[in-house]
Amino acid sequence: MQTFTKAERLSSKIEIENLFGTGKSFNSAPFKVIWLKKSDGTAPAKIVISIPKRLFKRAVDRNRLKRLTREAYRKNKHLLYDNIENEKIHLMFIFTSKTIIEYKEMEEKVISILQRLIKTINP
Repeated sequence: MQTFTKAERLSSKIEIENLFGTGKSFNSAPFKVIWLKKSDGTAPAKIVISIPKRLFKRAVDRNRLKRLTREAYRKNKHLLYDNIENEKIHLMFIFTSKTIIEYKEMEEKVISILQRLIKTINP
């Protein structure tokens, strides 16, 4: 099912700090991805998307990139869900590029990130 519910959003300040503190990370341009295996939670994966204000001063640009990233993730999260079995993970996507990219390229990047994450979680 291609939905993105509230249960799939990572919004707890404590959980985000825990993700930064103990999570593993990798870079896959234009994103830095931080992830952490968890044992509790309702959704198989919880995600937070971050677009730094220092890279994009205008809120319009940040909101557009967040929207595009969310949509690309929503349409392709089944790749992750089908392969993590009974695992629960927390994810953070941090946009690191200084240029705005189009949706088609964004979707390709998100798919490659999800595939790399699957290989990392299930070696």
